[in-house]
Amino acid sequence: MDMFFEKYRVGSIDTQAGPARVFQYDADWLGQPGAFPISSTVPLSEAGFGWDVMAPWLINLLPEDADALRMMARILDVPHTDVLALLERVGRDTSGALSFSERGTTGSTVIPIDSDADLQKVLNELPAKPFLAGEDGVSMSLAGVQSKLSVRLLDDGRIGIPVDGAPSSHILKPDSPGRLWGSVHNEAFCLTLAHRVGLPAATVITGRAVERDYLLVERYDRVQEGDLLRRRHQEDFCQALGLPPGAKYQHSRYRGEKGSFARMMDRLREVGGGNAVMQMWDMLVFNVLCCNTDAHLKNHSLLLEPYGVRLAPLYDVMCASVWENITRNLALDVGGKRDGEYIEGRHWTREAEACGLAPRRALARVEYLGKRVQEELGAAAAEVKIMPAGPHGIIDLVVEAIDQRCRTILGSLDR
Repeated sequence: MDMFFEKYRVGSIDTQAGPARVFQYDADWLGQPGAFPISSTVPLSEAGFGWDVMAPWLINLLPEDADALRMMARILDVPHTDVLALLERVGRDTSGALSFSERGTTGSTVIPIDSDADLQKVLNELPAKPFLAGEDGVSMSLAGVQSKLSVRLLDDGRIGIPVDGAPSSHILKPDSPGRLWGSVHNEAFCLTLAHRVGLPAATVITGRAVERDYLLVERYDRVQEGDLLRRRHQEDFCQALGLPPGAKYQHSRYRGEKGSFARMMDRLREVGGGNAVMQMWDMLVFNVLCCNTDAHLKNHSLLLEPYGVRLAPLYDVMCASVWENITRNLALDVGGKRDGEYIEGRHWTREAEACGLAPRRALARVEYLGKRVQEELGAAAAEVKIMPAGPHGIIDLVVEAIDQRCRTILGSLDR
């Protein structure tokens, strides 16, 4: 199976070549001035890479939700355990810049969704047809467990479905009225708040299709160049650490090697992103302040560019404490403490030392961000309430929960 970046053949996967030589870069790609590696674990090289390296990277490109994956596999008539077969069918618009089996495009071949009623119908049918699998010309794959869809935001404001290898510009996340009531406004608030306190974060806006709210998240791995929408390459930290999706939580039931925030920091330095370590620390602090318990390895990413590696913006941030059925334990420990309510100065110090940071500077960032978040809560709430989906009752609950968390964190920094 071939792998492409736009019109360029990047390399190929050959399972008949033996377990130690599954993937090989194309010689012409290695000679391209703008060539980039498919992963920080698969550097540009004439050598082959084995299945032990490629398997974790590939499987992290697919949806994690087992039911959605099985449903998609049934629709496509391929085994749900066959990673390559699935990517061959749905891998022309994945996370990052690469397309599988067929070349991706930079064009705008899009099927517009003409009305709110039509969009609501698409959203209502998503559970039975994940990612619109099987629709003519649609070939997209998004990792993660939340229901979502790759879309193109058109110049006239309509939403369209990219086909025939065209790239998407946004990720659409529909509401989840049952388990995660108010999720659209919750995430819109948290990412808007991140922008307001000066952190790099995905740009979002809410929308409404008749009775369904949705969130539109602008893809940071896409960039508009004139009339062309070009892909930028990225990988999440499970991929960067060579770990399967089951290892994304520090205390998951997965029995193999797992990650931690310190390991992510170490990896960031190893691949040349050391100038972003304080930015990454700020992201850790912000997630704790926002009561985001799902800031796992797959919700942090790297941008892999021809001339180096950069830390991707914040994304997938929600305040979990407003929902009774969501764990209060953080995805990744802070100084050995799992519950954000009980993180004190000594835990931040311990985590900073594990991450190779000066504790005094790290603690100063915690104090600064705690105060800045409190200052911007009202303005962020006002900004979200005037977005197209309008206000929602969860916003005030999120403001209250985050304000209380900030008070707790700031009040315990000297302990």
